[in-house]
Amino acid sequence: MPELIRRPARREFVAGPAGRIECAVDAAQGGARGIALVAHPHPLFGGSLDNKVAQTLARALAELGYESWRPNFRGVGETEGQHDAGRGEVDDLAAVVAHARSGPSSAVVLAGFSFGAAMAALLAQRLRTEAHPAERLVLVGVAVTHYALPAVPADTVIIHGERDDTIPLAAVLDWARPHDVPVIVVPGADHFFHGRMHLLRALVRQNWQA
Repeated sequence: MPELIRRPARREFVAGPAGRIECAVDAAQGGARGIALVAHPHPLFGGSLDNKVAQTLARALAELGYESWRPNFRGVGETEGQHDAGRGEVDDLAAVVAHARSGPSSAVVLAGFSFGAAMAALLAQRLRTEAHPAERLVLVGVAVTHYALPAVPADTVIIHGERDDTIPLAAVLDWARPHDVPVIVVPGADHFFHGRMHLLRALVRQNWQA
């Protein structure tokens, strides 16, 4: 597919439970299909909405037709509040979804990297219980060793690096196995997918209709 001209992400602020939430928003390209929420890695270890993996996911989803929202977690950038060990962070993501979606029936994709992927999985569970499920999930380097995560739908796009020494591949396979959810393994990739952003972006696009 030819490279499309991208507009710079705009900045928006959303009212959240602990104060305002800073977001970068990438416009949908082509026909709008809904919104995508992209959650960044752990805020206490340098994670922010400017993380390269989070930006790559947002770009891929924008190219697929989703307006892509990348919020900063509590205490990062201009987002107010303090880190809440994954509790308030899910509340904040829910607030961004409620703000961004045009109605309860509008399509929502949840995506994330590492800590953000775990938060996306927990938010997906909440949306299912509220009868407004996400259309699909994209989980990259999902932090299964740090959080008790629920089962995810069979069409979830799960991508993991073969040489991830932060979240071992074996742990992700152990989590996915009982639920029969495939895991896409990138040979040689580390946790941060250094040098493989183009491949990560391509994998999201290629697996969207799968």
